[in-house]
Amino acid sequence: MQKTSARLLSLLSLLQVRRDWPGALLAERLDISPRTVRRDVDRLRELGYPIVAVKGPDGGYRLEAGTQLPPLLFDDEQAVALAIALQTATGAGIEEAAARALATVRQVMPARLRHRIDALQITAVDRHQPEPQVDSGVLRSLGAAVRAGEVLRFDYAGQDAPRRAEPHHLVTWGGRWYLVAWDLDREDWRTFRADRITPRTPGGPRFTPRELPGGDVAAFVTGRFRGSGGSGGWPCQGEVILSLPAAAVSPYVRDGVVEELGPDRSRLILGSWSWIGLATSVGRFDADIEVVGPAALRDAFARLATRYAGAASGGSARTASPPRCPSDRAAGSGVASSCRARQP
Repeated sequence: MQKTSARLLSLLSLLQVRRDWPGALLAERLDISPRTVRRDVDRLRELGYPIVAVKGPDGGYRLEAGTQLPPLLFDDEQAVALAIALQTATGAGIEEAAARALATVRQVMPARLRHRIDALQITAVDRHQPEPQVDSGVLRSLGAAVRAGEVLRFDYAGQDAPRRAEPHHLVTWGGRWYLVAWDLDREDWRTFRADRITPRTPGGPRFTPRELPGGDVAAFVTGRFRGSGGSGGWPCQGEVILSLPAAAVSPYVRDGVVEELGPDRSRLILGSWSWIGLATSVGRFDADIEVVGPAALRDAFARLATRYAGAASGGSARTASPPRCPSDRAAGSGVASSCRARQP
């Protein structure tokens, strides 16, 4: 059985990866009794972690957002992952903020973990051309206007007159931030580069959201930039929601759409030559994943889960043949045959 300190780290890690945990399931995952779980939860509460009891048939626990930063508990793997993530953070002008965040977190870590972090000096080299930086305050203002449904008043670089628009989506495309909005003066949909926007205060009144042409932000954005129907030429295209901020996802997505849904949630719409390939691309993000659709993408995640479970147990698992990509329905399609050929 794990020592108490290691067990507390494991318990805290579990509480952080999902919203609610039944007490019996926590006890099973940690290989301890429910009574020990209750005792360890009390210890974490004493350290300042806001853990509340969840009512229900099985009972359970939930780690809620706190107003103060309690002592940070990281195991070695978490400390290394955090150091790498913050040192390689790029895009949206967050590099300086990431460096300050790493310095702040480092100060509250035990000396042993500080040495581990200090030994990891990494310089991220982006093979792509650097994109214009966007002030994080501008991104916060745009995201707040989208969520509140308030008319945005702003200055746009290169234009003398101020603009008025109904903001609908804050997205990234090719590593660059855009605001999808209904232009009130031109009475048409527009995509504005966020790095050229300077919001004015106060904002305008609330509005009733209009329906985006096609009803799909990915199709709209890719159609604007590629002059196509929005599929980007991929035979398999899916949509997921990640428990990560858009700024943490967008640097690694060059041919898809990332939409901000909140401080710690983002929508990712991505394409690939196969459903397995698409699921694998999404799985590289260390975050909870909610599959919006289609069903073929859910099936791909299920097949990968079976394969990975077999690999973790030292055995092997046979999986059913994957479903065909949408373009496979068109007999003789060159893209469809490419999709089938590339299936693992």
